[in-house]
Amino acid sequence: MLRKIRLTLAVLFFTFITLLFLDFTGTLHSWFGWMAKIQFLPAVLALNVGVILLLVVLTLVFGRVYCSVICPLGVFQDVVSWINGRRKKKKYRFIYSPAKNILRYGVLALFVIALIAGIGSFVALLAPYSSYGRIASNLFAPIYGWGNNALAYLAERADSYAFYETSVWLKSLPTFIVAALTFIIISVLAWRNGRTYCNTVCPVGTVLGFLSRFSLLRVTIDKEKCNACGLCSRKCKAACIDGKNHTVDYSRCVACMDCIDTCRHGAISFGLRRKKETVAKQPVNAGQIDDARRSFLTATAIVATAATVKAQEKKVDGGLAVIEDKKIPERATPIVPPGAWSARDFARHCTACQLCVSVCPNEVLRPSTDLMKLMQPEMSYERGYCRPECTKCGDVCPAGAIRPITVAEKSATQIGHAVWVKENCVPLTDGVECGNCARHCPTGAIQMVPSDPSDAESPKIPVVNTERCIGCGACENLCPARPFSAIYVEGHEVHRAV
Repeated sequence: MLRKIRLTLAVLFFTFITLLFLDFTGTLHSWFGWMAKIQFLPAVLALNVGVILLLVVLTLVFGRVYCSVICPLGVFQDVVSWINGRRKKKKYRFIYSPAKNILRYGVLALFVIALIAGIGSFVALLAPYSSYGRIASNLFAPIYGWGNNALAYLAERADSYAFYETSVWLKSLPTFIVAALTFIIISVLAWRNGRTYCNTVCPVGTVLGFLSRFSLLRVTIDKEKCNACGLCSRKCKAACIDGKNHTVDYSRCVACMDCIDTCRHGAISFGLRRKKETVAKQPVNAGQIDDARRSFLTATAIVATAATVKAQEKKVDGGLAVIEDKKIPERATPIVPPGAWSARDFARHCTACQLCVSVCPNEVLRPSTDLMKLMQPEMSYERGYCRPECTKCGDVCPAGAIRPITVAEKSATQIGHAVWVKENCVPLTDGVECGNCARHCPTGAIQMVPSDPSDAESPKIPVVNTERCIGCGACENLCPARPFSAIYVEGHEVHRAV
């Protein structure tokens, strides 16, 4: 019964967290967005004391159920391992192995140092929730989008509008490669040895593993009933049960309850810990002091190449000429979303989970290619602009990197300012009237004035009032100049109210 309850909860969490990254309509976030906000590292970065205390108490009472129920990357490893077990029809394929404490605590130390130093790219690589988020948004979401577009195509032929087509595009090649490599490495480890990544590399697993040593409820082995058959050890995907010595390494046990379901003698139970019970001791070799002096056979990184698929047909002007795609301007300061307060604050809190990128309806957010902020989202306006009435990124961010703001607050927050590029402006290059930037500016920060002050009939060019401009990018996105816009937005390190 305990195993069935755990499996049911794990499937529900895994399914809905995955759908948060796939749902381009944004409807699921109002119901299940809290599942992202109770992830351990995002809660720590958001200083969400209530969630942190809840997860700590949960671990001190039940052990590492967070890893086997709430964490999507942990459940993903279980899914991969289960598929392999079903394929081979071999239920008992694991083996007990000692804890690799040098690797576990070494990675945790590097993780904490990177977190304090603000090296967001390293933190993002190791954070379990963020790693799964990148896998879902870069690998699963395109498949989901193509499936939706296929249904939309069929529905259109049947005069139905139950589905509508959405664009599928590669937001960042480096992030896609990182997501693909993460998927391959974790899948290979889970396919071969179950929870290897979870119990050797994951920093959240190491922290919760330390707390779970003191859990009130835990898996226990009755030495009187146990005949040392070893089935529990060969069923344990965490490789933490030493069936011959009747011991369990509680720092690695994720309370999956598989061992209880496997034991044929009723020797394993989940209940209150015994007063004299001690943490499982591992055998040591000569010259070793404790468990932390054992080595670990690391997995070899697998190099993968991914083909880029063009998701949309070329846009044409009146069906006669191909409209050239816009190119990203070179910005001295990257643009971060309203609600981030400042670029520095945003970089220190963001875990690069890509949830905001997935839900952005205007296709403005995309992962950064800057090494120090690799995979953290930044704004660019080639495909759309940041509409003043949209606040979805702040509503879904679980780490507090983008704080929730109202529409009124967003409309008064300056994240950058527009800069006019004379060499690209259509009235001067083609001799035709334009004014697109001024017409679509939501704050009226752009005015059209004669290019020659002494000649009122001269071509009109835009003038930007930087005090009123909020940096939404409407002017940059809607400028007809190609491949570079005649007006673009320069970001601000610190946001301010206008």
